[in-house]
Amino acid sequence: MAVTESLPLPAMENGEGKGGGEYTQDGSVDLRGNPVLRSKRGGWTACSFIVVYELFERMAYYGIASNLVIYLTDKLHQGTVEASNNVTNWSGAVFIMPLLGAYAADAYLGRYWTFGMCLLTLAVTIPSLKPPPCAGGVCPPASALQLGVYFGGLYIIAFGNGGTKPNISTIGADQFDEFDPREKMHKMSFFNWWMFTIFVGILFSSTVLVYLQDNVSWSVGYGIPTLGLLVSISIFLAGTPLYRHKVPQGSPFTRMGKVVAAAVWKWRVAVPADAKELHELELEEYTRKRKFRMDSTNAMRFLNKAAVKEDGSPAARWSLCTVTQVEETKQIVKVIPLLATMFVPCTLIAQTNTLFVKQGRTMDRHIGRHFQIPPASLGAFVTLSMLVAVVVYDRLFVPAIRKYTKNPRGITLLKRMGVGLLLQVVAMATASLMESRRLGYARRHGLDAATAEVPVPLTIFELLPQYVLMGVADAFLVVGKIEFFYDQAPESMKSLGTAMSLTAYGVGNVLSSFLLSLVSRVTRERGDAWVTNNLNASHLDYYYGFLTVLGAINAVVFVALSSRYRYKVESTETIDIAVDVKGDTAKKIQN
Repeated sequence: MAVTESLPLPAMENGEGKGGGEYTQDGSVDLRGNPVLRSKRGGWTACSFIVVYELFERMAYYGIASNLVIYLTDKLHQGTVEASNNVTNWSGAVFIMPLLGAYAADAYLGRYWTFGMCLLTLAVTIPSLKPPPCAGGVCPPASALQLGVYFGGLYIIAFGNGGTKPNISTIGADQFDEFDPREKMHKMSFFNWWMFTIFVGILFSSTVLVYLQDNVSWSVGYGIPTLGLLVSISIFLAGTPLYRHKVPQGSPFTRMGKVVAAAVWKWRVAVPADAKELHELELEEYTRKRKFRMDSTNAMRFLNKAAVKEDGSPAARWSLCTVTQVEETKQIVKVIPLLATMFVPCTLIAQTNTLFVKQGRTMDRHIGRHFQIPPASLGAFVTLSMLVAVVVYDRLFVPAIRKYTKNPRGITLLKRMGVGLLLQVVAMATASLMESRRLGYARRHGLDAATAEVPVPLTIFELLPQYVLMGVADAFLVVGKIEFFYDQAPESMKSLGTAMSLTAYGVGNVLSSFLLSLVSRVTRERGDAWVTNNLNASHLDYYYGFLTVLGAINAVVFVALSSRYRYKVESTETIDIAVDVKGDTAKKIQN
């Protein structure tokens, strides 16, 4: 495994700055490129501005996503499969775009978010931009203009998300100095509390905003997050003087492409037995630029050819890479198989905003005599269960288990993700059993023969177990996934690592659309469609069962791959912060 090295910074930079403050040791700079004082920038103070922006951005996204399948079926008069696929296709675009934004990022792309939200608000407000209501069982389809305006707003938001999403969480994590023991411990908790804040925004969206959309107006339900976005962008920019920035490293794709091309070009060249003969810069050069140097490894040995020196060759200049560049490329390649095992779990997560919502629509939603809970609001229980699980995990489980494992995270990131995968399988199996019970009740009372979908007199709260289990699974899987890909990415490719974790959502949503379309078509051709516009006459329980089996197979593959994975050295170091009674001394203990 690669070992990263870095010399202590020169005394001038490693000592005290003006006013007696201490400079950070991770190469953080201000907007002018000057080293920053630890006491003046970064930490939780700077994070608060970044977290507020993310809070409102997630509120806007889930204010749309949570209830989108209902708007598409009720207002744009689309069928269940078409509407569900449009939701997952859009969500896929939202989460795939960050892969591009990871290296072509512009924090000001948040303005596209705002413009897209304004366009959606107009689309749901102006009568001519939406089809007339259904009358006598006839629902006029939406025109090309109406669809164009609405979906145009959706995909403009997806574009804006690509510029901001992979960088916001990275900027937040960069506010903590990797070289300072105290701040490194804070960074380990950062992703838990980052997700906690995000899910507070989601909770507001799936309760207040969804209720306003269903019972007041879609204009109000979309208008509130639009105003929130405007405010959050202002807050984010106001925090600029407090942020620690990292010097741009260039496109990670360019560097990785150069390594692969150089290795292929020199495929006949032998790799020397002594790794010291490979091309590498002096350690002082990395220290001066505040970067990590990585030692050569034998993993993926073919790529080591890119660092072999070829004196006199006309291509020697462009085809010569440093050992660190080679090892960075290996690190990204190494996590790709694990990234692939995140696609199916993200497909399962996608059901909470599509078929779970339509399933709830077919049940008794009354609380008391007059109040009806919006079907999308049950998603709040995913959020609530995750919030509780994250707090319990961070404050109770990790401190308790750390005593035995000697791991600062309690358990490894991959074990945490594995627990989440197993809980997801249990959640989908529970959903299948519940749907089987609901369908059995509908058929015993002849509701499956009705021409229109008739609600089954079973309370919607019978769906709670599947929502709660999915939320607890998210506390393990989602947080662990984001932290894993950020942590395992090379220091110069952190945004790419974050983007990879988000891309899994994108591919998972697209996969959800593909699977639903495929299963619907195949079962319809066989004369017994699993998913139709009338869920009482469908076999949604079979489809959930199919997803359960798919999730179980994927979990087995994940366990097999994770058991062979070797973490970066700095990630497996056990760091214990021992603070004296005054709290002003700390030491780093390594296993």
